Amino acid sequence: ESPAAMQGLEMLKLRGFGISLDDFGTGYSNISYLRRMPLDVIKLDRTLISEISSDTASRIIARSIIAMLKELDYTVLAEGVEDAETVTALTQYGCDQAQGFFYSRPLPEAELDEWLGWKLRGQC
Repeated sequence: ESPAAMQGLEMLKLRGFGISLDDFGTGYSNISYLRRMPLDVIKLDRTLISEISSDTASRIIARSIIAMLKELDYTVLAEGVEDAETVTALTQYGCDQAQGFFYSRPLPEAELDEWLGWKLRGQC
């Protein structure tokens, strides 16, 4: 939150770098950052979306946060996506991107190369 850090972020943005805020919704990532920091992508922490396929309150919270972030013109990325129902809900809410075990578990480099080749060949 120092002026020097904010100036550094502004300089990076002016040079064409995209800036992401990770783990939004937990710890030190809070709504006040949205007004002060020059951000492009907001990564929703898995705790915000992990139960949207089974819990009404979680669906309402996730849908509202995504709507707010989209209204503020951010790219929204959901972390920790583990099932098709969550993907469907996030898509309906307007979430731009998702990552998680639904798509792939973490892979060693050689397996990642193979997986990417498979995906690029259209084997989705």
